[in-house]
Amino acid sequence: MKPVLPIAANRRAFLSQTGVGLGGIALADLLQRDGVATAAAPEPGALGAPHFAPKAKRIISLFMSGAPSQLDLFDYKPELVRRNGEQLPDSVRGTQRLTGMTGSQSSIPLVGSPFKFTQHGDAGAWFSELLPHTASIADDICVVRSMYTEAINHGPGVTFLQTGTQIAGRPSMGAWLSYGLGQDNADLPAFVVLITKGKGGQPLGAHLWGAGFLPTKHQGVLFRAAEDPVLYLGNPDGIDVASRRMLLDRLRDLHEHQFEGTPDAEIRARVEHYEMAFAMQSSVPEATDISGEPQQVLDSYGPDVQTPGTFAANCLLARRMAERGVRFIQLYHQDWDHHGSLPTNLPKLTQETDQPAAALVQDLKRCGLLDDTLVVWGGEFGRTDYCQGKIQANFGRDHHPRCFSIWLAGGGIKPGVYGETDELGYNVQTDGLHVHDLHATLLHLLGIDHERLTYKFQGRRYRLTDVHGKVVAGLTGEPLTTASTH
Repeated sequence: MKPVLPIAANRRAFLSQTGVGLGGIALADLLQRDGVATAAAPEPGALGAPHFAPKAKRIISLFMSGAPSQLDLFDYKPELVRRNGEQLPDSVRGTQRLTGMTGSQSSIPLVGSPFKFTQHGDAGAWFSELLPHTASIADDICVVRSMYTEAINHGPGVTFLQTGTQIAGRPSMGAWLSYGLGQDNADLPAFVVLITKGKGGQPLGAHLWGAGFLPTKHQGVLFRAAEDPVLYLGNPDGIDVASRRMLLDRLRDLHEHQFEGTPDAEIRARVEHYEMAFAMQSSVPEATDISGEPQQVLDSYGPDVQTPGTFAANCLLARRMAERGVRFIQLYHQDWDHHGSLPTNLPKLTQETDQPAAALVQDLKRCGLLDDTLVVWGGEFGRTDYCQGKIQANFGRDHHPRCFSIWLAGGGIKPGVYGETDELGYNVQTDGLHVHDLHATLLHLLGIDHERLTYKFQGRRYRLTDVHGKVVAGLTGEPLTTASTH
Protein backbone atom coordinates (compact mmCIF):
# COMPACT_ATOMS: atom_id res chain seq x y z
CA MET A 1 0.00 0.00 0.00
CA LYS A 2 1.40 3.38 -1.03
CA PRO A 3 1.85 5.93 1.70
CA VAL A 4 -0.63 8.79 1.60
CA LEU A 5 1.07 12.09 0.92
CA PRO A 6 0.18 15.03 3.13
CA ILE A 7 -2.60 17.20 1.77
CA ALA A 8 -0.19 20.13 1.33
CA ALA A 9 2.21 18.00 -0.72
CA ASN A 10 -0.64 16.78 -2.98
CA ARG A 11 -1.72 20.38 -3.53
CA ARG A 12 1.83 21.45 -4.43
CA ALA A 13 2.17 18.58 -6.90
CA PHE A 14 -1.15 19.43 -8.53
CA LEU A 15 -0.26 23.11 -8.95
CA SER A 16 3.14 22.18 -10.34
CA GLN A 17 1.58 19.86 -12.93
CA THR A 18 -0.91 22.48 -14.13
CA GLY A 19 1.93 24.68 -15.43
CA VAL A 20 0.15 27.92 -14.58
CA GLY A 21 0.50 28.23 -10.84
CA LEU A 22 -1.70 29.97 -8.30
CA GLY A 23 -2.17 33.10 -10.42
CA GLY A 24 -3.59 31.15 -13.34
CA ILE A 25 -5.84 29.04 -11.13
CA ALA A 26 -7.16 32.13 -9.37
CA LEU A 27 -7.82 33.83 -12.70
CA ALA A 28 -9.60 30.81 -14.10
CA ASP A 29 -11.68 30.48 -10.93
CA LEU A 30 -12.61 34.16 -11.04
CA LEU A 31 -13.68 33.93 -14.66
CA GLN A 32 -15.62 30.72 -14.09
CA ARG A 33 -17.50 32.17 -11.11
CA ASP A 34 -18.41 35.24 -13.16
CA GLY A 35 -19.54 33.19 -16.14
CA VAL A 36 -17.01 34.74 -18.48
CA ALA A 37 -17.34 33.76 -22.12
CA THR A 38 -15.58 34.55 -25.35
CA ALA A 39 -12.85 37.18 -25.47
CA ALA A 40 -13.59 39.31 -28.51
CA ALA A 41 -11.30 41.52 -30.53
CA PRO A 42 -12.10 45.25 -30.40
CA GLU A 43 -15.21 45.98 -32.41
CA PRO A 44 -16.52 49.08 -34.20
CA GLY A 45 -18.63 51.39 -32.08
CA ALA A 46 -22.37 51.13 -31.64
CA LEU A 47 -22.93 53.61 -34.48
CA GLY A 48 -21.04 51.42 -36.94
CA ALA A 49 -19.89 54.59 -38.71
CA PRO A 50 -20.25 58.34 -38.12
CA HIS A 51 -23.59 59.88 -39.07
CA PHE A 52 -21.85 62.12 -41.60
CA ALA A 53 -18.33 62.91 -42.79
CA PRO A 54 -16.28 63.91 -39.73
CA LYS A 55 -13.81 66.76 -39.55
CA ALA A 56 -12.05 65.20 -36.56
CA LYS A 57 -11.16 61.67 -35.48
CA ARG A 58 -10.15 62.26 -31.87
CA ILE A 59 -10.14 64.73 -28.98
CA ILE A 60 -7.34 65.83 -26.66
CA SER A 61 -8.84 67.56 -23.63
CA LEU A 62 -6.51 69.75 -21.55
CA PHE A 63 -8.59 70.27 -18.42
CA MET A 64 -7.43 72.93 -15.97
CA SER A 65 -9.17 71.72 -12.83
CA GLY A 66 -10.01 74.45 -10.32
CA ALA A 67 -11.15 77.12 -12.83
CA PRO A 68 -8.51 79.45 -14.34
CA SER A 69 -9.21 83.18 -14.13
CA GLN A 70 -10.34 84.26 -17.60
CA LEU A 71 -9.98 87.92 -16.59
CA ASP A 72 -6.25 87.45 -16.02
CA LEU A 73 -5.59 85.27 -19.07
CA PHE A 74 -7.90 85.87 -22.06
CA ASP A 75 -10.67 88.38 -21.34
CA TYR A 76 -9.08 91.83 -21.29
CA LYS A 77 -11.19 94.39 -19.44
CA PRO A 78 -9.61 97.86 -19.27
CA GLU A 79 -12.84 99.26 -17.75
CA LEU A 80 -12.49 96.82 -14.87
CA VAL A 81 -8.95 98.07 -14.30
CA ARG A 82 -10.16 101.67 -14.43
CA ARG A 83 -12.89 101.00 -11.84
CA ASN A 84 -10.67 98.97 -9.54
CA GLY A 85 -11.96 99.19 -5.96
CA GLU A 86 -15.49 100.31 -6.85
CA GLN A 87 -18.45 98.21 -5.74
CA LEU A 88 -19.97 95.66 -8.13
CA PRO A 89 -23.15 97.39 -9.42
CA ASP A 90 -26.44 95.69 -8.52
CA SER A 91 -27.55 96.23 -12.11
CA VAL A 92 -24.70 93.98 -13.27
CA ARG A 93 -25.06 91.27 -10.63
CA GLY A 94 -28.84 91.07 -10.87
CA THR A 95 -30.26 88.24 -8.78
CA GLN A 96 -27.31 85.88 -9.12
CA ARG A 97 -26.52 83.96 -5.98
CA LEU A 98 -22.93 84.07 -4.77
CA THR A 99 -21.05 81.26 -3.10
CA GLY A 100 -20.87 81.03 0.67
CA MET A 101 -17.31 82.31 0.45
CA THR A 102 -18.32 85.80 -0.76
CA GLY A 103 -22.09 85.92 -0.30
CA SER A 104 -21.74 87.31 3.20
CA GLN A 105 -19.22 90.01 2.32
CA SER A 106 -20.38 93.53 3.17
CA SER A 107 -18.20 94.85 0.36
CA ILE A 108 -17.94 93.44 -3.19
CA PRO A 109 -15.06 95.47 -4.68
CA LEU A 110 -14.21 95.16 -8.37
CA VAL A 111 -10.60 94.20 -9.03
CA GLY A 112 -8.83 94.59 -12.36
CA SER A 113 -6.08 92.31 -13.62
CA PRO A 114 -2.54 93.27 -12.59
CA PHE A 115 -1.17 91.60 -15.73
CA LYS A 116 -0.52 93.28 -19.07
CA PHE A 117 -2.45 92.23 -22.19
CA THR A 118 -1.48 92.46 -25.86
CA GLN A 119 -3.22 91.50 -29.09
CA HIS A 120 -2.06 88.66 -31.32
CA GLY A 121 -3.01 86.95 -34.57
CA ASP A 122 -5.19 87.99 -37.45
CA ALA A 123 -8.24 88.26 -35.20
CA GLY A 124 -6.46 90.50 -32.69
CA ALA A 125 -7.18 88.21 -29.75
CA TRP A 126 -6.04 89.53 -26.37
CA PHE A 127 -3.63 87.41 -24.33
CA SER A 128 -2.14 88.03 -20.90
CA GLU A 129 1.59 88.36 -20.51
CA LEU A 130 1.35 85.04 -18.63
CA LEU A 131 0.60 83.21 -21.91
CA PRO A 132 3.35 84.13 -24.39
CA HIS A 133 3.46 80.66 -25.97
CA THR A 134 -0.30 80.37 -26.34
CA ALA A 135 -0.29 83.87 -27.86
CA SER A 136 2.21 82.63 -30.45
CA ILE A 137 -0.37 80.14 -31.81
CA ALA A 138 -3.22 82.68 -31.89
CA ASP A 139 -3.91 81.95 -35.56
CA ASP A 140 -4.32 78.22 -34.84
CA ILE A 141 -6.85 78.48 -32.01
CA CYS A 142 -10.31 79.83 -31.31
CA VAL A 143 -10.58 81.69 -28.00
CA VAL A 144 -14.13 81.37 -26.66
CA ARG A 145 -14.84 84.17 -24.17
CA SER A 146 -18.53 83.43 -23.70
CA MET A 147 -18.71 79.97 -22.12
CA TYR A 148 -21.21 79.60 -19.30
CA THR A 149 -22.41 76.82 -17.03
CA GLU A 150 -25.01 76.07 -14.37
CA ALA A 151 -22.61 74.80 -11.71
CA ILE A 152 -21.12 77.09 -9.08
CA ASN A 153 -19.05 74.56 -7.12
CA HIS A 154 -16.12 72.44 -8.28
CA GLY A 155 -17.52 68.93 -7.93
CA PRO A 156 -20.67 69.50 -10.00
CA GLY A 157 -18.80 71.86 -12.33
CA VAL A 158 -16.06 69.42 -13.31
CA THR A 159 -18.58 66.59 -13.55
CA PHE A 160 -20.76 68.70 -15.87
CA LEU A 161 -17.91 69.41 -18.28
CA GLN A 162 -16.84 65.78 -18.31
CA THR A 163 -20.22 64.01 -18.43
CA GLY A 164 -22.86 66.52 -19.53
CA THR A 165 -24.59 66.43 -16.14
CA GLN A 166 -23.82 67.62 -12.62
CA ILE A 167 -24.85 64.22 -11.25
CA ALA A 168 -21.90 61.88 -10.69
CA GLY A 169 -22.20 58.43 -12.20
CA ARG A 170 -23.18 59.19 -15.80
CA PRO A 171 -20.88 58.24 -18.71
CA SER A 172 -18.00 60.58 -19.43
CA MET A 173 -17.52 62.10 -22.86
CA GLY A 174 -14.60 59.79 -23.61
CA ALA A 175 -16.77 56.79 -22.75
CA TRP A 176 -19.53 58.07 -25.08
CA LEU A 177 -17.01 58.33 -27.92
CA SER A 178 -15.59 54.89 -27.23
CA TYR A 179 -19.14 53.48 -27.22
CA GLY A 180 -20.24 55.30 -30.35
CA LEU A 181 -17.13 55.15 -32.53
CA GLY A 182 -15.12 52.25 -31.10
CA GLN A 183 -11.35 51.86 -31.27
CA ASP A 184 -8.88 52.79 -33.98
CA ASN A 185 -6.09 50.71 -32.45
CA ALA A 186 -6.81 47.21 -31.15
CA ASP A 187 -3.72 47.34 -28.90
CA LEU A 188 -4.54 50.55 -27.04
CA PRO A 189 -7.68 51.73 -25.20
CA ALA A 190 -9.99 54.15 -26.97
CA PHE A 191 -9.91 56.41 -23.89
CA VAL A 192 -6.75 57.31 -21.93
CA VAL A 193 -6.39 59.58 -18.87
CA LEU A 194 -3.22 61.41 -17.77
CA ILE A 195 -3.05 63.43 -14.54
CA THR A 196 -0.21 65.80 -13.65
CA LYS A 197 1.53 64.32 -10.63
CA GLY A 198 2.11 66.15 -7.37
CA LYS A 199 -0.68 68.70 -7.74
CA GLY A 200 -3.11 69.74 -5.01
CA GLY A 201 -6.47 71.44 -5.12
CA GLN A 202 -9.82 69.82 -5.72
CA PRO A 203 -9.67 65.99 -5.90
CA LEU A 204 -10.35 64.13 -9.14
CA GLY A 205 -12.57 61.06 -8.90
CA ALA A 206 -12.65 58.07 -11.25
CA HIS A 207 -16.28 58.91 -12.08
CA LEU A 208 -14.91 61.69 -14.28
CA TRP A 209 -13.57 59.12 -16.72
CA GLY A 210 -16.05 56.36 -15.90
CA ALA A 211 -18.44 54.54 -18.21
CA GLY A 212 -21.51 55.06 -16.03
CA PHE A 213 -24.29 52.81 -17.33
CA LEU A 214 -22.41 52.06 -20.58
CA PRO A 215 -20.50 48.77 -20.77
CA THR A 216 -17.40 49.01 -18.59
CA LYS A 217 -15.04 48.47 -21.54
CA HIS A 218 -15.62 52.13 -22.44
CA GLN A 219 -14.24 53.63 -19.22
CA GLY A 220 -10.99 55.57 -19.37
CA VAL A 221 -7.68 53.86 -18.59
CA LEU A 222 -5.54 55.89 -16.20
CA PHE A 223 -1.84 56.07 -17.10
CA ARG A 224 0.36 56.72 -14.08
CA ALA A 225 3.70 58.52 -13.86
CA ALA A 226 5.55 55.36 -12.86
CA GLU A 227 7.67 52.54 -14.24
CA ASP A 228 4.42 50.67 -14.91
CA PRO A 229 2.05 53.28 -16.40
CA VAL A 230 -0.90 50.88 -16.03
CA LEU A 231 -1.22 48.78 -12.89
CA TYR A 232 -1.10 44.98 -13.10
CA LEU A 233 -0.15 44.83 -16.77
CA GLY A 234 3.00 42.84 -16.18
CA ASN A 235 3.11 39.08 -15.84
CA PRO A 236 3.77 37.51 -12.43
CA ASP A 237 7.20 36.05 -11.79
CA GLY A 238 7.58 32.77 -13.65
CA ILE A 239 4.93 33.57 -16.29
CA ASP A 240 6.17 34.65 -19.70
CA VAL A 241 4.26 36.07 -22.68
CA ALA A 242 3.80 32.67 -24.29
CA SER A 243 2.37 31.19 -21.11
CA ARG A 244 -0.06 34.08 -20.67
CA ARG A 245 -1.18 33.84 -24.30
CA MET A 246 -1.73 30.10 -23.92
CA LEU A 247 -3.74 30.65 -20.75
CA LEU A 248 -6.00 33.22 -22.40
CA ASP A 249 -6.48 31.00 -25.46
CA ARG A 250 -7.46 27.99 -23.36
CA LEU A 251 -9.85 30.12 -21.30
CA ARG A 252 -11.41 31.38 -24.49
CA ASP A 253 -11.86 27.83 -25.78
CA LEU A 254 -13.38 26.76 -22.49
CA HIS A 255 -15.90 29.56 -22.32
CA GLU A 256 -16.82 29.35 -25.99
CA HIS A 257 -17.67 25.72 -25.39
CA GLN A 258 -19.59 26.44 -22.20
CA PHE A 259 -21.56 29.45 -23.45
CA GLU A 260 -21.76 28.61 -27.15
CA GLY A 261 -20.46 32.04 -28.11
CA THR A 262 -23.33 34.07 -26.63
CA PRO A 263 -21.99 35.74 -23.50
CA ASP A 264 -23.62 38.45 -21.45
CA ALA A 265 -22.46 41.92 -22.53
CA GLU A 266 -20.74 42.65 -19.22
CA ILE A 267 -19.06 39.26 -19.26
CA ARG A 268 -17.81 39.94 -22.78
CA ALA A 269 -16.57 43.35 -21.66
CA ARG A 270 -14.63 41.80 -18.80
CA VAL A 271 -12.92 39.30 -21.07
CA GLU A 272 -12.09 42.09 -23.51
CA HIS A 273 -10.35 43.86 -20.64
CA TYR A 274 -8.11 40.81 -20.20
CA GLU A 275 -7.34 40.74 -23.93
CA MET A 276 -6.66 44.48 -23.99
CA ALA A 277 -4.35 44.14 -20.98
CA PHE A 278 -2.42 41.45 -22.84
CA ALA A 279 -2.07 43.66 -25.92
CA MET A 280 -1.04 46.63 -23.78
CA GLN A 281 1.90 44.69 -22.34
CA SER A 282 3.79 45.63 -25.49
CA SER A 283 1.86 48.65 -26.83
CA VAL A 284 1.97 50.78 -23.66
CA PRO A 285 5.77 50.63 -23.12
CA GLU A 286 6.27 51.54 -26.77
CA ALA A 287 3.75 54.40 -26.69
CA THR A 288 5.19 55.91 -23.49
CA ASP A 289 8.86 55.62 -24.50
CA ILE A 290 9.94 59.10 -25.65
CA SER A 291 13.64 58.25 -26.02
CA GLY A 292 13.36 58.32 -29.81
CA GLU A 293 11.83 61.80 -30.00
CA PRO A 294 13.99 64.41 -31.78
CA GLN A 295 15.71 66.82 -29.43
CA GLN A 296 14.04 69.82 -31.05
CA VAL A 297 10.62 68.31 -30.33
CA LEU A 298 11.55 67.68 -26.70
CA ASP A 299 12.87 71.22 -26.37
CA SER A 300 9.63 72.67 -27.75
CA TYR A 301 7.66 71.25 -24.80
CA GLY A 302 9.95 72.86 -22.25
CA PRO A 303 12.42 71.67 -19.60
CA ASP A 304 9.95 69.39 -17.76
CA VAL A 305 9.14 67.16 -20.72
CA GLN A 306 11.50 64.35 -19.71
CA THR A 307 10.15 64.23 -16.15
CA PRO A 308 7.34 61.65 -16.12
CA GLY A 309 4.02 62.93 -14.83
CA THR A 310 4.60 66.61 -15.56
CA PHE A 311 2.10 68.43 -17.74
CA ALA A 312 4.78 68.80 -20.42
CA ALA A 313 5.47 65.05 -20.44
CA ASN A 314 1.74 64.31 -20.58
CA CYS A 315 1.26 66.69 -23.51
CA LEU A 316 3.94 64.86 -25.46
CA LEU A 317 2.35 61.52 -24.56
CA ALA A 318 -0.98 62.91 -25.77
CA ARG A 319 0.52 63.52 -29.20
CA ARG A 320 1.98 60.00 -29.23
CA MET A 321 -1.40 58.54 -28.23
CA ALA A 322 -3.09 60.54 -30.98
CA GLU A 323 -0.63 59.14 -33.50
CA ARG A 324 -1.53 55.64 -32.38
CA GLY A 325 -5.27 56.04 -32.77
CA VAL A 326 -6.46 56.69 -29.21
CA ARG A 327 -9.91 58.22 -29.55
CA PHE A 328 -10.07 60.45 -26.45
CA ILE A 329 -7.03 61.63 -24.51
CA GLN A 330 -7.86 63.39 -21.26
CA LEU A 331 -5.24 65.46 -19.42
CA TYR A 332 -5.95 66.94 -16.00
CA HIS A 333 -3.88 69.70 -14.39
CA GLN A 334 -5.04 70.73 -10.92
CA ASP A 335 -4.58 73.67 -8.53
CA TRP A 336 -6.22 76.56 -10.45
CA ASP A 337 -8.58 77.41 -7.57
CA HIS A 338 -7.24 80.84 -6.60
CA HIS A 339 -9.48 82.26 -3.90
CA GLY A 340 -6.44 84.10 -2.59
CA SER A 341 -2.92 85.04 -3.68
CA LEU A 342 -3.90 84.93 -7.34
CA PRO A 343 -1.14 87.31 -8.53
CA THR A 344 1.43 85.02 -6.89
CA ASN A 345 -0.01 81.60 -7.73
CA LEU A 346 -1.47 82.05 -11.22
CA PRO A 347 1.94 82.66 -12.83
CA LYS A 348 3.17 79.36 -11.37
CA LEU A 349 0.36 77.46 -13.10
CA THR A 350 0.85 79.19 -16.45
CA GLN A 351 4.60 78.52 -16.21
CA GLU A 352 3.78 74.81 -15.99
CA THR A 353 1.19 74.72 -18.77
CA ASP A 354 1.59 77.54 -21.31
CA GLN A 355 4.56 76.23 -23.28
CA PRO A 356 3.54 72.54 -23.32
CA ALA A 357 -0.03 73.30 -24.44
CA ALA A 358 1.17 75.50 -27.29
CA ALA A 359 3.86 72.96 -28.21
CA LEU A 360 1.22 70.24 -28.42
CA VAL A 361 -0.75 72.21 -30.99
CA GLN A 362 2.40 72.96 -32.99
CA ASP A 363 3.56 69.35 -32.75
CA LEU A 364 0.23 68.01 -33.96
CA LYS A 365 0.45 70.46 -36.85
CA ARG A 366 3.99 69.31 -37.65
CA CYS A 367 2.87 65.68 -37.72
CA GLY A 368 -0.18 66.41 -39.90
CA LEU A 369 -2.53 65.51 -37.05
CA LEU A 370 -4.02 68.87 -36.14
CA ASP A 371 -6.53 68.83 -39.00
CA ASP A 372 -8.29 65.78 -37.56
CA THR A 373 -7.56 66.27 -33.84
CA LEU A 374 -9.69 68.51 -31.62
CA VAL A 375 -7.75 70.15 -28.78
CA VAL A 376 -9.85 71.67 -25.98
CA TRP A 377 -8.32 73.81 -23.18
CA GLY A 378 -10.34 75.07 -20.21
CA GLY A 379 -11.71 74.62 -16.71
CA GLU A 380 -15.10 74.06 -15.11
CA PHE A 381 -16.17 77.73 -14.74
CA GLY A 382 -14.64 81.19 -14.44
CA ARG A 383 -13.60 83.59 -11.69
CA THR A 384 -15.36 86.73 -10.45
CA ASP A 385 -14.52 90.28 -11.47
CA TYR A 386 -14.66 91.23 -7.80
CA CYS A 387 -12.34 90.43 -4.96
CA GLN A 388 -12.87 87.65 -2.45
CA GLY A 389 -12.36 89.21 0.96
CA LYS A 390 -10.75 92.61 1.34
CA ILE A 391 -9.15 94.15 -1.70
CA GLN A 392 -5.38 93.91 -1.51
CA ALA A 393 -2.35 93.46 -3.74
CA ASN A 394 -2.37 89.66 -3.45
CA PHE A 395 -6.11 89.23 -3.98
CA GLY A 396 -8.24 86.24 -4.93
CA ARG A 397 -11.33 85.64 -7.06
CA ASP A 398 -14.38 83.48 -6.30
CA HIS A 399 -16.22 81.00 -8.54
CA HIS A 400 -18.16 82.48 -11.45
CA PRO A 401 -20.40 80.30 -13.68
CA ARG A 402 -21.91 83.14 -15.74
CA CYS A 403 -18.95 83.49 -18.10
CA PHE A 404 -15.51 82.04 -18.63
CA SER A 405 -12.98 81.42 -21.39
CA ILE A 406 -11.70 78.29 -23.12
CA TRP A 407 -9.79 77.73 -26.35
CA LEU A 408 -10.19 75.17 -29.12
CA ALA A 409 -7.90 74.10 -31.94
CA GLY A 410 -7.84 71.76 -34.94
CA GLY A 411 -10.47 69.34 -36.17
CA GLY A 412 -12.65 71.80 -38.09
CA ILE A 413 -12.53 74.64 -35.55
CA LYS A 414 -12.51 78.15 -37.05
CA PRO A 415 -9.58 80.10 -35.52
CA GLY A 416 -10.18 83.53 -34.04
CA VAL A 417 -12.37 84.82 -31.20
CA TYR A 418 -15.90 83.70 -30.38
CA GLY A 419 -18.27 85.53 -28.04
CA GLU A 420 -17.90 88.56 -25.79
CA THR A 421 -18.65 89.50 -22.19
CA ASP A 422 -19.73 92.90 -20.84
CA GLU A 423 -17.25 95.65 -20.05
CA LEU A 424 -16.76 94.39 -16.49
CA GLY A 425 -16.45 90.70 -17.47
CA TYR A 426 -19.45 89.63 -15.39
CA ASN A 427 -22.09 88.55 -17.94
CA VAL A 428 -22.08 87.12 -21.46
CA GLN A 429 -22.89 89.90 -23.90
CA THR A 430 -22.93 88.05 -27.25
CA ASP A 431 -22.85 84.43 -28.50
CA GLY A 432 -23.13 82.56 -25.21
CA LEU A 433 -21.82 78.99 -25.39
CA HIS A 434 -23.41 76.59 -22.90
CA VAL A 435 -21.71 73.36 -21.87
CA HIS A 436 -24.33 71.34 -23.80
CA ASP A 437 -23.67 73.46 -26.90
CA LEU A 438 -19.94 72.78 -26.62
CA HIS A 439 -20.55 69.03 -26.38
CA ALA A 440 -22.99 69.07 -29.29
CA THR A 441 -20.49 70.94 -31.45
CA LEU A 442 -17.58 68.65 -30.58
CA LEU A 443 -19.68 65.59 -31.42
CA HIS A 444 -20.74 67.24 -34.69
CA LEU A 445 -17.10 67.72 -35.70
CA LEU A 446 -16.56 64.02 -35.01
CA GLY A 447 -19.37 63.20 -37.43
CA ILE A 448 -21.97 62.48 -34.74
CA ASP A 449 -25.49 63.88 -34.44
CA HIS A 450 -25.61 64.44 -30.69
CA GLU A 451 -29.35 63.66 -30.62
CA ARG A 452 -28.78 60.22 -32.15
CA LEU A 453 -25.92 58.96 -29.94
CA THR A 454 -28.11 57.44 -27.23
CA TYR A 455 -28.18 54.54 -24.79
CA LYS A 456 -31.29 53.06 -23.20
CA PHE A 457 -31.01 52.66 -19.45
CA GLN A 458 -33.80 52.01 -16.96
CA GLY A 459 -36.44 52.70 -19.57
CA ARG A 460 -35.08 56.01 -20.84
CA ARG A 461 -32.74 56.89 -23.69
CA TYR A 462 -29.82 58.99 -22.45
CA ARG A 463 -27.29 61.05 -24.37
CA LEU A 464 -24.27 63.24 -23.56
CA THR A 465 -26.27 66.43 -24.13
CA ASP A 466 -29.32 65.17 -22.21
CA VAL A 467 -32.31 66.93 -23.90
CA HIS A 468 -30.41 70.14 -24.70
CA GLY A 469 -27.63 71.50 -26.85
CA LYS A 470 -27.16 72.99 -30.29
CA VAL A 471 -24.35 72.80 -32.79
CA VAL A 472 -22.72 76.24 -33.04
CA ALA A 473 -21.83 77.23 -36.60
CA GLY A 474 -19.73 80.15 -35.38
CA LEU A 475 -17.14 77.72 -34.02
CA THR A 476 -16.91 75.63 -37.15
CA GLY A 477 -17.36 78.23 -39.86
CA GLU A 478 -19.70 75.93 -41.79
CA PRO A 479 -23.40 76.36 -42.64
CA LEU A 480 -25.67 74.02 -40.70
CA THR A 481 -28.90 72.69 -42.08
CA THR A 482 -30.29 71.47 -38.76
CA ALA A 483 -29.99 72.65 -35.19
CA SER A 484 -31.48 71.66 -31.88
CA THR A 485 -32.08 74.13 -29.09
CA HIS A 486 -30.84 74.44 -25.55
